[in-house]
Amino acid sequence: MQTRTDIPGGEVVAHFTARSDHYDQSSHWCTDQELLTALFVHLAPAADALMLDVACGTGLVSRQFKGKVGKLIGVDLTEAMFKQSRPHVDGLVQGSAESLPFKDNTFDLAIERQGIQFMNAQAAVTEMVRTVKPGGKVCLVQLCAYGDEDQEEYFEILRLRNPARKNFFLREDLAGLLRTAGCTEVTVKEYISEEDVGRWADNGAIGAENLAGIRAVYHRASPGFNRYHAVRLEADGRIIDRMLFGIALGTVGGGKREDKNG
Repeated sequence: MQTRTDIPGGEVVAHFTARSDHYDQSSHWCTDQELLTALFVHLAPAADALMLDVACGTGLVSRQFKGKVGKLIGVDLTEAMFKQSRPHVDGLVQGSAESLPFKDNTFDLAIERQGIQFMNAQAAVTEMVRTVKPGGKVCLVQLCAYGDEDQEEYFEILRLRNPARKNFFLREDLAGLLRTAGCTEVTVKEYISEEDVGRWADNGAIGAENLAGIRAVYHRASPGFNRYHAVRLEADGRIIDRMLFGIALGTVGGGKREDKNG
């Protein structure tokens, strides 16, 4: 995992406040029903499960689970985002995932999608694991580089697209976060999202210089990057990229844990 330490305080809230009106349309993957269905299948929640959606944003993941679990709680830091999620959750908390305001062993499962890259990732995942009951499931869903051949270029693209982003992942990083937090039976599944880079990059929170920088990386991309991302430069100027999601699943281990909110 590569981590940046130069992100000013408040940058994440400012970034997502700027993106909030356009967020649901900002990428194909945001509302990709095939991806959302895959998450539901992988987690296979019980009908009476108590579920936590970390960095719930506008509620895109919550919509897939609402009414199919016993109760769904969303937590997010940015009011302009989470106020849109109210119809899609059973309860909503404004706060940081790095210090969740819930007791130990509260939830049956917890999920985050594209949230921990803006946080202290290990602290957030450890908090997710702390609040889930032993035997429960934790799921991390993140865009990842395929490997050594594409990570330098892809991480630069991700940095330009999300200047507030702190962390850049390979699939094995997600597994490591779960194991360090105390999960067992950790697996990482893959999902490929074919994205129109122009639509994906123009998220409403970056300027023309960043957009041009993203296009420049694609136009000078290395053979290794192109091999993994299967980049297509279309005649109409569009750039198509096969972006990789890592879907990491872990089972929360047993044993006594100190309840920081008890």
